Amino acid sequence: MFIIAAGVLGAILGSFLNALLFRYNTGRSVAAGRSRCMSCGHTLAPLDLVPVLSYAVLLGKCRYCQSHISVQYPLVEALSALLAVALYVRNPEPLHFFLSLFVWMVLLFVLVYDLRHKIIPWSAMGLAILGAGALLVLDREFTSEALTAGVALAAPLLLLSAVSRGTWMGWADGVLEFGLGLLLGLSAGASALVMAFWIGAVVGITLLILPRGYTMKSEVPFAPFLILGAALSYFLHVDFLQTLPALFF
Repeated sequence: MFIIAAGVLGAILGSFLNALLFRYNTGRSVAAGRSRCMSCGHTLAPLDLVPVLSYAVLLGKCRYCQSHISVQYPLVEALSALLAVALYVRNPEPLHFFLSLFVWMVLLFVLVYDLRHKIIPWSAMGLAILGAGALLVLDREFTSEALTAGVALAAPLLLLSAVSRGTWMGWADGVLEFGLGLLLGLSAGASALVMAFWIGAVVGITLLILPRGYTMKSEVPFAPFLILGAALSYFLHVDFLQTLPALFF
């Protein structure tokens, strides 16, 4: 029951994230009025807003004007539900669960927003860093080593930003990596950063091969790769610095 409740809570939060993603920095408040169809402007009924299920029942189309609904809606809601379940299984202690859920919801917001707009909101990064710091305090691990991990992992990205004046790597990516370093620690965080570059390289090469007009000068957001690498390390316990020595000794 608690796992199901976690999934439902995650899906509801995913619905809220969608509203925030479409309204953030547009002058529209998330709390401003009922949700409306973005094509015809019709006010949506409660049955139109059930996470994931409404999209499936309506076959991805608005009930009133038959325009296509962005696939972002069910994807974000489903991912939020999966994140909530995974976090509950990892640590069901209530305070730890809600704090970690807050952090990962913020990271999911950053991932999708960067994909859509190729920019990372500084306010979201601040929330992620505060949440990661709160988790360290809760686990009694807020030490100089934890801060060192954040600084050490952010330093290479900030150096790339400084050398290229923000053209190779955005400044916000380095700040995001500081928060991920606090969340993961040095060993797991380094593994996550390596995986982020590997995934980014594979995606970048694939985009160059596909006939979509991508070139070496095309801008590709890096925050999604950082967050995906962090998720692999956090949930699947990928840690090269611990597993590789065990393979040889």
